[in-house]
Amino acid sequence: MTESMTEEPGMTEPGGGPWPALRRNLVAILRGVRPDEVVAIGEALVAAGFDAIEVPLNSPGPLDSIARLAGALPAAVLVGGGTVLGAAAVGEVHAAGGRLIVAPNTDPAVIGRAASLGMASLPGVFTPSEAFAALGAGASALKFFPASVLGAEGIAAVRAVLPRGAVLGVVGGVADAHFAAYAACGVTVFGLGSSLYRPGLDAAEVGARAAAAVAAYDAVFGAATGGVPGAVPGGVSGAGATRA
Repeated sequence: MTESMTEEPGMTEPGGGPWPALRRNLVAILRGVRPDEVVAIGEALVAAGFDAIEVPLNSPGPLDSIARLAGALPAAVLVGGGTVLGAAAVGEVHAAGGRLIVAPNTDPAVIGRAASLGMASLPGVFTPSEAFAALGAGASALKFFPASVLGAEGIAAVRAVLPRGAVLGVVGGVADAHFAAYAACGVTVFGLGSSLYRPGLDAAEVGARAAAAVAAYDAVFGAATGGVPGAVPGGVSGAGATRA
């Protein structure tokens, strides 16, 4: 009897909480944003079509910014913290009104604390070992970082061994011109940093950049995918997640 030694992706499902159902899986990374400007920038992002905003914790007054965004933006907008490096920081983001935890690394304590608070988590991974560790800890989605180093081909190679239900994201050197290449290898979540915002840009400029990113995303995935994060061109399916 011949026994196959390969397992087709999708034969198992990840065990973490679901990635929230957003109209578009675009995460705005506002590294360096100030509390006094964050609401105007957040409103410009939402008006352009973004549903998720991350304030890295190495920004000025990040918890104040998160609280202001959570209080000012529609409840459906996923607001949270980035560069979250410890479980205590997860609790601080949650107390400020955040519902999203983004990290540059895979720390089971961070992922577990986010899950216990009902928050979505997007930990950073680069290798298959890190990806499986993050999924095993309950990550909502995987953030390949820095994506520009691994590239679409590298992500495709890692994805071949991951569960089909794993939601894949990219951060680090990512711009709207890269959406199609990453989508072809199963990526559905895109974190946009310096291509979208950097200190010194005002709300009008950020809004214009956000509108361009939304147009590029819609050209690849279709306009407002209706909260289906697995809607990938070319018949590739990701997770059919529902809102957490």
